[in-house]
Amino acid sequence: MNIESFSNNLVRSNILNTYVATAFFGSMIYFTINSNLYTPIEMLFGVIFSTIFFKGIGNIMFSLVIALFNLQNQEDEIAFDRLSTKVDGLLNDLALQESKLKSTNS
Repeated sequence: MNIESFSNNLVRSNILNTYVATAFFGSMIYFTINSNLYTPIEMLFGVIFSTIFFKGIGNIMFSLVIALFNLQNQEDEIAFDRLSTKVDGLLNDLALQESKLKSTNS
């Protein structure tokens, strides 16, 4: 459940699309600046293949982020919340018992 919500939030953030678009425009600028070194067909294939390459690298990074997502922190936080509510309940019960004892002793 936590991994699904994390991955959905990561997909919705569009960081992968931003990365690929940046790589696309970077390769376009590179081939435009160095246009005297490349033929137009080499520039076209260079832009296409570099975009595909960066899309693959982006997907690998995305899958690694999801695979290396650590659930131990969330489990510890849930356990801490559960125990803190139990402790709060016990403290409230103790306060009620003390107030009952004080009212009966007065």
